[in-house]
Amino acid sequence: MNKNLWLFVIPALIWGSTWFTIKFQLGIVDPLVSVVYRYLLAGVLMLSFCILAKKKMKFSLGDHGFMALQGLLLFGVNYWLVYEAEVYLASGLIAVAYSTLVFLNSAFGAIFLKRAINKQVIIAALFGLSGTILIFSNEFMGLSFTKQTIQGTIITVLSVVIASLGNITSARNSANQIPVIQANAFGMLYGGIWMFILALVLGRPFSFDPSAGYIISLLYLTIFGSIIAFGTYLTLISRVGADKAAYALVVIPVIAIGISLVFENYQMTPYAAVGIVLIMIGNVLAIRKKKQVTAKV
Repeated sequence: MNKNLWLFVIPALIWGSTWFTIKFQLGIVDPLVSVVYRYLLAGVLMLSFCILAKKKMKFSLGDHGFMALQGLLLFGVNYWLVYEAEVYLASGLIAVAYSTLVFLNSAFGAIFLKRAINKQVIIAALFGLSGTILIFSNEFMGLSFTKQTIQGTIITVLSVVIASLGNITSARNSANQIPVIQANAFGMLYGGIWMFILALVLGRPFSFDPSAGYIISLLYLTIFGSIIAFGTYLTLISRVGADKAAYALVVIPVIAIGISLVFENYQMTPYAAVGIVLIMIGNVLAIRKKKQVTAKV
């Protein structure tokens, strides 16, 4: 299988399962504190691996500044805002919002990295966005524009924008010869530290849930959802660009639905079936383009 395709499939599969896994994190521990635990642990594990593997660990102050920015945007504020948004909105609506990351990555890539907007990726993303909206059509039809809904929408939009800027920062770091593994290691540690400081400022209690569900889900989100998924996804960004790589996020709702069918007795609707087909069409378009790009290299 094409290496880029593996880098596309792995984060999509993992992040498709994290919507279900995150449920085990909610309850006793404040969401912001759970983000702190997740990324401090991920950062320590990755830095330990880098040291044991004798990776290059000396970087300039400027490089550390951009890795800290990547951590703040991609491994910190972005995740915290997602948790906060879920207080007001259904997770499906947030998944739809994150499907627009393809468009934002294309726009910000053109603005900050001077990269041309790829029309075929945009077309693929339109198929994916349309399919995602159909999948969660019931949630849209039941949506009422209350103060809480508007507040949740604003938080979600801000989260998506910050996530996209984090993607662009990662692409910038790769272009400046900062290896993805080391950038992620320092970035996750910095992200955890940023969120630790924020939790202190906001007065969030640092409690811990000793239940098996919380600990296992924390380890899964740390090792698979953070270290492995971000490692493959950001490597994909370094190889094909932030716009094409972001399409991996569009297929996440399809994977999440498959998990819901098995574990949550999700009832497939005709709209959802059509939505899945549209996402798959967009998926084929996005992957085909990646193959063409690879062949030219």
